[in-house]
Amino acid sequence: MRALVYTPSLPRFFGARLLGKRFPKGLLPLALKEVPLSEREGFVRVRVRLSGVCGSDLALLYGKSPPSLSPFFSFPAVLGHEILGEVGGSLVAVNPLLACHDRGLPPCPMCQRGEEGLCQNLAEGPLAPGILGYNRDLPGGWGEWTLARPERLYPIPQGVPEERAVFAEPLAVVLRGLGKLRPWPEEVLVLGMGTLGLLAVRLLRALGYTGRLFAVAKYAHQAERAKAFGADQVFPSAKEALLERAKRYRYLLFEGHRGGYEAVVEASGSGKGFREALALAREGGRVLLLGAPGLEWADLSPFWFKEVALVGSYTYTREEFGQAVALLKELEGLEALVGGVFPLEAWREALAARGKALFRPGNVA
Repeated sequence: MRALVYTPSLPRFFGARLLGKRFPKGLLPLALKEVPLSEREGFVRVRVRLSGVCGSDLALLYGKSPPSLSPFFSFPAVLGHEILGEVGGSLVAVNPLLACHDRGLPPCPMCQRGEEGLCQNLAEGPLAPGILGYNRDLPGGWGEWTLARPERLYPIPQGVPEERAVFAEPLAVVLRGLGKLRPWPEEVLVLGMGTLGLLAVRLLRALGYTGRLFAVAKYAHQAERAKAFGADQVFPSAKEALLERAKRYRYLLFEGHRGGYEAVVEASGSGKGFREALALAREGGRVLLLGAPGLEWADLSPFWFKEVALVGSYTYTREEFGQAVALLKELEGLEALVGGVFPLEAWREALAARGKALFRPGNVA
């Protein structure tokens, strides 16, 4: 089958890390190849209909992933963990986790609690380390086929269009993260109006959140979408959001603030966004990391000086994934986040797309 394969390269890693998005896409360690699709006991073949490009995929390609995560991935691998597939003519969302049960191991303490996203055996057993999309033994969604256990397949509700259904996986991440803000605060600010940030705004309202909802959007089209999804007020920058709610103090060349927002959702996945989120949280407030900042410097004083609490969300339980799939029926408008649907051959254009980029392999109409 044809697939986009990521093969690590130290020269390209450091080049991409130094140059970022200016690094020539033709030199990224990604290539369209013919790869075998072997059978594996207990797994079924899933024809890939659509697969999303995630911020964590871009972080990997551009050398921004924290090195401490590398033992829990295995390469070369077919990337893509946001997967809408087809089995027996029916559309399914693929839960990409490969926890103890998938690895043929007795359940670890976290899996016993149902917290498979926190599985302690992510790098153990007969399977290579990593979930689908970061696993050398099982292909991810940036190819024509993938393999998954039947219990990892969730039927898509009738009437949900494919370009909305493919958001099941990131929606599950956001759903889990927002659950960590309960009981709901009176106000929430979402920082970064990419896919995760806009999903957070839309999902908060869908879950019945009635408090004040603020957003920070870099671009006008993101601001319009945030308002359409339920934001009460949208700021063009974190600085303007901070000046709206906090008092500024200066001493010599240094600046500090008191005040801010009760809860801040950091969804940009950048070190800058993390630093801004800590500054935007008021005294005793909470910061939720939905994005995945890597090796970036940050002033940690808000944790003790303002007693800001930090929580994160990376994956989900089976129940949370199922709940996300069920919510797709009522989340009309998510498909508007799609910035383009690309064949595998056009991967360079997909990585440069504005909005959510999706791959549609050539074996489907």
